[in-house]
Amino acid sequence: MNTNERIVITEEVKAPVRSGMVWLILTTLLYLGAGALLGIAIWQWWVVAIVAAAVWLTLGWIPYCGLKVLRPNEAYVLTLFGKYYGTLKGPGFYFVNPFTSPINPAGGKEDVSGAEIVVGDTKVSTGELFENKRLSLKTLTLSNEKQKINDKLGNPIEIGIVVIWRVVNTAQAVFNVDNYAEFLSIQCDSALRNIVRLYPYDVADDATLGEKSLRGSSVEIAEGLQKEIQSKVEVAGLEIVEAKITSLAYAPEIAAAMLQRQQASAVVDAKQLIVEAAVGMVELALSKMSENGVVHLDEERKATMASNLLVVLCGSRDAQPVVNSGSLY
Repeated sequence: MNTNERIVITEEVKAPVRSGMVWLILTTLLYLGAGALLGIAIWQWWVVAIVAAAVWLTLGWIPYCGLKVLRPNEAYVLTLFGKYYGTLKGPGFYFVNPFTSPINPAGGKEDVSGAEIVVGDTKVSTGELFENKRLSLKTLTLSNEKQKINDKLGNPIEIGIVVIWRVVNTAQAVFNVDNYAEFLSIQCDSALRNIVRLYPYDVADDATLGEKSLRGSSVEIAEGLQKEIQSKVEVAGLEIVEAKITSLAYAPEIAAAMLQRQQASAVVDAKQLIVEAAVGMVELALSKMSENGVVHLDEERKATMASNLLVVLCGSRDAQPVVNSGSLY
């Protein structure tokens, strides 16, 4: 057998268990019985009984090592002499093979990724998450630090995401990766870069161009990000419930220029709308005056009136009226 061969765990095995309360009572009674037997055997000088009682009193504590207590949404991954023995799940008081030991190589290690893991409303570290070698099966929240990434157009942007996840295969989480929380954090950063570089930050008109953007297509981007992360963490036995973009902005070095660009684009769009509306109002005014016979104007006077109305309607400031007391001609 090749000692350098890497073993990949794919299936989770249920550990054989017994009632912890039954074994606790039985072991305690045997301990008390061995103590009483030892006293009687010494008094009667029963050598065999003395030896048996002494052996039990010396080794009788071993079954206590097999007693395990689990709370809801917790699990133990057990090994027996270095081999995977099984996974203990579900709340309760259990008895397992006392020579098995719970294992979690990531327990007690410091965070190096800068990620925040949230259980409910409480932020925890990976050391707290792996407390007493237990694995948490709760739905957790991972919030990585903001990253500076270039979008499809090469513009640097700052983006942050939050990932909702949980452990679905405890054996893969423990044996296939060293620290599944750190592994997830790193894969989230990698997947985010792969997704962001495929889309521009924004486009002029999504409906016309048919192009998705990070700002205008957040739902589609989140779905793609979820699938990308899931494909990367499948080996660690993790399920990505949801991935969302929590912050999105241009990097500080180009934020001012992009703001001016957006403001200019907004001004152009607003002016276009104003001109279109003003032309319609001028056309309506001239048509109504002609239909009602209010005044008859030749083409030159119509052009002058149209020009004056457009100045009034499209001007950025209030018009200053000038009253003409003489003739129009």
